[in-house]
Amino acid sequence: MSGKVLTHQFRLATGELLGCAQPFSLRLLTPNPRGLNAILMELADCAYPVLHEIVVTDNPWIAFKDVNYSFLVGAKQRRHGMLRRDLLLENAEIFRVQGKALNDVANRNVKILVVGNPANTNTLIAMKNAPDLAPECFSSMAMLDHNRAVG
Repeated sequence: MSGKVLTHQFRLATGELLGCAQPFSLRLLTPNPRGLNAILMELADCAYPVLHEIVVTDNPWIAFKDVNYSFLVGAKQRRHGMLRRDLLLENAEIFRVQGKALNDVANRNVKILVVGNPANTNTLIAMKNAPDLAPECFSSMAMLDHNRAVG
């Protein structure tokens, strides 16, 4: 997850997604758990009443254990001089692993929203690696990809 995306956790913590009376646990999957210390302190300082617990891990099987909702936002960005093919291969591995973990440990009715671009491709990769989850469990924020295709 990038720092830009992590700020959305504060909106989740206010209850905007599930409602102000629905407590929830926030699980953050990141390759560098220590890198989130400042955000964790901010979340704790705000004392959101619906935010029951925060789990930070680099293990997708821990992050996705029994989850009802999952937002897959962590895709690598294209670096200078990087070919699109190379970027797709790197991101494919991320979403392959996440799909397998979701398949193994998530709630069978989980709702998964893939945000990491290219969202449609990453959704397909995650979905194909989660054969025990219904395809209806997966959604993609593919408007950017749609706009690029139209353009």
